[in-house]
Amino acid sequence: MAKRDYESAPESEALGLAGVINGLVRDLESLRAGEISTHDAIARSMLAKQIFNGFRLYLNGSKMLAGNAKPVAELSTEKTDAPA
Repeated sequence: MAKRDYESAPESEALGLAGVINGLVRDLESLRAGEISTHDAIARSMLAKQIFNGFRLYLNGSKMLAGNAKPVAELSTEKTDAPA
């Protein structure tokens, strides 16, 4: 089993990643049971792929913004050092 990423885990939980994965599991079980068609399963998997792409973009964007962020103390000294 892969090592848990404790930095992105709270965000993925807040975004409902577990619900998407559980939905994919149910879809696979429904496909195997003959309850949904192959076309339905493919459409659902393609939708899930786009949702995962959205998660990836969100996490990468958050990581990039956090890496470029300045500490609050540094920001407050820049405001006082600026000429009026």
